[in-house]
Amino acid sequence: MNILQKIFSDHYEEMLYILHPRKVVIENVDRMINCGAPSFGGAMYVCPHCRNMKFVPFRCKSRFCPSCGIKYSQERSTSMAFKLIHCVHRHCVFTIDEDLRHFFFDDRSLLDCLFQAVRSVVLRMFHNLNKSKNFVPGFICVLHTFGRPLEWNPHIHCLISEGGFSDDGFWRTVNHFNYTLLRKSFQTALLNELESRIGPSFKKTKALIYRKDKNGFYVYAKPSLSDTDTVIKYVSRYLSRPAIALKRIDSYDGEHVTFHYNRHEDNAYVQKTLPALDFMQLLIQHIPEKNFKMTRYYGLYARHREKDKSLYKAIPKSKHQILLSFTKWRSSILLSFGYDPLNCPKCRHEMLLVELYYDHHRVSLKELYERAMAKAKCRSA
Repeated sequence: MNILQKIFSDHYEEMLYILHPRKVVIENVDRMINCGAPSFGGAMYVCPHCRNMKFVPFRCKSRFCPSCGIKYSQERSTSMAFKLIHCVHRHCVFTIDEDLRHFFFDDRSLLDCLFQAVRSVVLRMFHNLNKSKNFVPGFICVLHTFGRPLEWNPHIHCLISEGGFSDDGFWRTVNHFNYTLLRKSFQTALLNELESRIGPSFKKTKALIYRKDKNGFYVYAKPSLSDTDTVIKYVSRYLSRPAIALKRIDSYDGEHVTFHYNRHEDNAYVQKTLPALDFMQLLIQHIPEKNFKMTRYYGLYARHREKDKSLYKAIPKSKHQILLSFTKWRSSILLSFGYDPLNCPKCRHEMLLVELYYDHHRVSLKELYERAMAKAKCRSA
């Protein structure tokens, strides 16, 4: 049991009765607490040479779980990298006024407005380069609802190709981004989206925001990512990260949790101690609603036209299977800890899968296959 599982299992009942979490939160916390518990099932392997047996418990596959969340991030960043065009990319961050944050917290469906606003301003910026050619970039938007201190701070990270592809198959490199235009356009687009969703009651807030943020919302850029390897490493390390890594949790004494972060303004090291329940509240507020897409693809990375296939990809299809194999459970253990988990510890022969167990019950591979085929038939019907 890791330190996060210990914190939540110790204060689970308090969380239910004091914090009154959403249903999706309870589901994710339950799965995280029981992640790796043998009673919830697993796979039995046996060595054909010495008959040694090994039981590997199933993981919870929740994005909230620190261990499963890392694996999910690896898989997501890999699939993201497969879409990237071989060109320079720029990482832009679209932030909002603090006075707007509570709207997104109270009604999480409004988070869609952030995506729609970023999409409209980026496409408009490239369209204005030459309206007749209709230059379209490829860009990926990732929603983060957390800041480094874990407070509620929804913002969009956007990875944009420094170039656009026209309808007649011409590529135009774009090195200059007009950030003054982006700030004001993003502010206008977002406030209009919110007003259309919330209604006339939002007009007063909208007017206050315009008076307060006369230069628009803060939009800033990280350094341009020039080569393919840098882009892929950056995506996997930064854009796909969970709210907090286990290494940032320094201690837990049963009542209080101490964690650290580097302050964004000056990169100063900050250590913070909170009651366990307050720490849990900070984390569970970032669990997204079920089926809500935190990563979205736009422009060249969303459409599927024959002409777009002529663009040179950062990772050729011939390498996809190799990179996907690195995200598999066996390969991840080997790369992280330096040993093959399916090599027999006694005789070093490769162990074979013999049986699966689910919720205390033994399940044959044939039965699992029949269940999967039945579900597939129901979906296609």
